[in-house]
Amino acid sequence: MTTIPRAALILGLAGLIPFLWGALTYLSPALQAWGAAALGPRFVGPYVQIAYGQIILAFMSGVLWGFATNADDRRAATGYALAVLPALWAFFMTGGGPTGAAINLIFGFLGLLMLDAAFASWGLAPVWWMRLRLLLTAVVTLCLAVGAFL
Repeated sequence: MTTIPRAALILGLAGLIPFLWGALTYLSPALQAWGAAALGPRFVGPYVQIAYGQIILAFMSGVLWGFATNADDRRAATGYALAVLPALWAFFMTGGGPTGAAINLIFGFLGLLMLDAAFASWGLAPVWWMRLRLLLTAVVTLCLAVGAFL
């Protein structure tokens, strides 16, 4: 079993901060009040999670696109086509209020995980990729679920 590179793990975990912060400020009215006063209302609760989730899904489209460049057969064309799906999902499916947007982001991140698995099975992603993606997806979906279902 290949170990996740330290830099990838640290950066991946750092990328969870807005999701964790959003969940914490949703669960703690005092922390939400402080965050809204200190940072602004966009940076607390589900609002920070939705804005950041859109960015991360678009970013992950770029990562998948990069993986597609590792293919030199028809998998490349398939990979390029699949790579745009997370960004399009974020663009079209995150309107309509915080609850609906959070639920659609959960589905977006679960769909992204399936795309990650496809790219990994084609040998286009690093061997450690799925271990990192499973961890990050679990935390992200749990944090989004706090805002969507509690």
